[in-house]
Amino acid sequence: MNYSQLVKPSIAGVPVYIPGKPIEVVARELGMEPSSLAKMASNENPLGSSPKGLRAAKAALAEAFMYPENSAFFLKAKLAAKLGVTPENLVVTAGSNEIIYLLGDLFLAPGVEVVMSKPCFITGKIVTLLNGAKPVEVPLKEDLSQDLDGLLAAITPATRLVYLPDPNNPTGTVISPEALDKFVASLPDHVVLVYDEAYREYRSDIPDSVKYVKQGKKVVAMRTFSKIYGLAGLRVGYAVCEPEMAALIDRVRPPFDVSVPALAAALAAADDTAWVKKCHKANAEGLAYLQKELSALGLKPVAGEANFLLVHFGPRAKEIFVQLEKKGFIIRPVANYGLPEHLRISVGTSAQNAGLVAAIAGIVGTSSR
Repeated sequence: MNYSQLVKPSIAGVPVYIPGKPIEVVARELGMEPSSLAKMASNENPLGSSPKGLRAAKAALAEAFMYPENSAFFLKAKLAAKLGVTPENLVVTAGSNEIIYLLGDLFLAPGVEVVMSKPCFITGKIVTLLNGAKPVEVPLKEDLSQDLDGLLAAITPATRLVYLPDPNNPTGTVISPEALDKFVASLPDHVVLVYDEAYREYRSDIPDSVKYVKQGKKVVAMRTFSKIYGLAGLRVGYAVCEPEMAALIDRVRPPFDVSVPALAAALAAADDTAWVKKCHKANAEGLAYLQKELSALGLKPVAGEANFLLVHFGPRAKEIFVQLEKKGFIIRPVANYGLPEHLRISVGTSAQNAGLVAAIAGIVGTSSR
């Protein structure tokens, strides 16, 4: 028998997560110098890491021979004070992505359903299928925003989790605080809302998800230091939830999953408000620039508030993706999300944004007008 015949049956239909192509890989494939390439594919912070976080991570390497402090005591204390909750309301993990897997361990099994938008961040579907549960996917509305009424209507007695990224990935669309309030109030008591707000700091009107936890709602608010804080390579995120839920997540969380440098970096970055403000401003300007310039080329950007932009390129999307790589710009195809005519562009530096627009203009010319 081969290995595929020995693994759990639920593995067979699980899609593979496809990350953005690393600069080094594209450079090797195309015979180009890595320094000549701009990676605008993985929603990383183009300005780099929080300076406070980076300094702390470097200093913490002196303790790399020791195991991490498994409870994240100091980071929890700082976050709890900032959020107005107790440390018992918090779980710190190796990136917020890990929380989705841990919730799968806790709640998902054959016969259980998870309601989510189609498309949304694919990890939600992957974890559902890994555990033999059923993903119930609700199509987006015509403007590619999430259909909250449709999500509510899809809930059945078998539903245990509703996975709701906001802003959504790969579309970048957001849910207003008022609409979210109404949605949370409408959820039945047997359902846990997994509210993924990885890109929250890039928004102009940020919902207060912590208030739901304080109200005793079954909400797990997922946050990360990967995006605006620029610590994606260190892998540290956290969940805000009721103490009972936090204790359950900790029960299935692997020990020592967050490294010593990651904990130190997050602890310092949590106070780097100047960095957050700087990155928010730069991203807003870059996003507005890309929306304006790409619209002027006859393309159709989706209105959103993340650090990326989903753009409708039409039937030539795959061809344009390949040509852009040859011109030194790595962006993200999203055919695996059911959007074969769209490409996702991470907001870059002002120079990268301008260079990308010029490259796209050279490819599409006036044919899209």
